[in-house]
Amino acid sequence: MVHRIVMVSILILVMLAPARAADGGKTVTLHFFWGEGCTHCAKAKPFVAELAKRHPTLQVRDYEVFGNRENLELLMGMARKSGGEATGVPTFFIGGTMLSGFSPETARQLEERVTQCLPAAGSGNAAAAIDIPYFGRVEAASLSLPVFTVVVATLDSFNPCAFFVLLFLLSLMTHVHSRPRMILIGGTFVVFSGLIYFLFMAAWLNLFIVVGHLPAITVGAGLLAVGIAAVNIKDFFLFRQGISLTIPEQSKPRLFERMREIVRLGSLPAMAAATVVLAAVANSYELLCTAGFPMVFTRVLTLQSVPTSSYYGYLGFYNLVYVVPLAVIVAVFVVTLGSRKLSEWQGRVLKLVSGTMMLTLGGVLLGRPSLLNCALTSVAILLAALAAAWLTIAVSRLVRPERFRA
Repeated sequence: MVHRIVMVSILILVMLAPARAADGGKTVTLHFFWGEGCTHCAKAKPFVAELAKRHPTLQVRDYEVFGNRENLELLMGMARKSGGEATGVPTFFIGGTMLSGFSPETARQLEERVTQCLPAAGSGNAAAAIDIPYFGRVEAASLSLPVFTVVVATLDSFNPCAFFVLLFLLSLMTHVHSRPRMILIGGTFVVFSGLIYFLFMAAWLNLFIVVGHLPAITVGAGLLAVGIAAVNIKDFFLFRQGISLTIPEQSKPRLFERMREIVRLGSLPAMAAATVVLAAVANSYELLCTAGFPMVFTRVLTLQSVPTSSYYGYLGFYNLVYVVPLAVIVAVFVVTLGSRKLSEWQGRVLKLVSGTMMLTLGGVLLGRPSLLNCALTSVAILLAALAAAWLTIAVSRLVRPERFRA
C-alpha cells in the first residue's frame, strides 16, 4: 500500500515538474564594496558567494576600498548617484538601490532585491514569473520549490511513529462502533498533529532566518541530516539496538493508557480535548522519527529567492501534504471499521526509505545545495532514495532471508 502511494506521487511529480525558463543570456550586476579586516565584510562575503551560486544570471563585482583609492572614489560616486552617502563598508548596489552594513535583515533585503531584479533580466520571456495565490510572484525557473516541498513532505508523511499512534487509537475506537466518533477523534488527531508539526518547523525556519545564509549553517544542517539518516538506516538492520529514533519502549505504556482513556470518556467534547493532548504528547515522540526532514526543508527554504512572507505559506503547504496519509488512514478505518496495526517489518522499511532519502538530501546540502533549485533534481533524489531502499531490501532478503522477512 505505502509503496503504491509513493510511486503514484512520483508519476504525478514527473508529469507536473516544470521546465526551467530561459533567461535570454542577460545578467544583473551586484556591486559589493568591502574592506580588508572589516568583520562585517568577512561575514558578508560567504553570503554574496552563495547568492551568486544560486543565481547564475547574477554578476557580482567586488571592490576592496581600504587599500585602493580608486575603488573608494568609485564607492563615493555610486553613493552620490543613488542619492545617498557612503559611511562605511560593506556597501551594496543593485538595480539603483544602495544597502549598507550587513545583518540578517540586510541579507533578506539583498535577497528580495535580487529576486525583483532577475525577472527583468529575462524580460524577453513572457512566462518568466507567475502569480500563485498565498505564495506571491514566483519565477518560472524557481518553480522547483513547490515540487521539492511535495517530494520531501511526502517522504516525511510516512512517519512510522505517527502511524503507530494513530493506528492503535483507531483500533480502540472500532470497539465503540461509531463512525461519527471515529471521524471526530481521528480528524482531531490529524489536524492537531499537522498544527504542532507546523509550529516545530516554524521554529527551525526562524532559527535559520536569524543565523542568515552562512555556508557553515548549511554544512551543519547537512551533517545533522546525514547523522539522522545513518541512525534510521541502522534501524532497518539492527532494529531498536543502540541509538534509535523511535518511540521509547518505556513511554509506550503511558501513551496506551492515554488512548484507552479517550475511549472510556464517552463525552464527545472530553474525548476531543483528550485527543488534542494526545496529539501534543505523541508528536513530541514523532519528531524523533523524521526530525531531519523538517530541518533540511526549512534550511533549503531559507536559501531560496522568495519573499520572506512566503516562507510560512510553504510551511502550510508542506504540512498539508504531511497529514494526507494520516487522513487516508482515518478514512479507511471509518469506512471499514477495521483494526490494523503497523508491523515491525513495515516500520523498518519506512525507516530505511526515510534514511536513504535523508542521506541523499544531506549529501546534496554538503556538496552542491544549488542543485535543489532544479525540479528534476528533487524528483531524482526521491527516485534514487526509493531505488536504493528497494535494492537494500532485495539484497538483504537474498543474503539473510530468515532475518529480513515481512
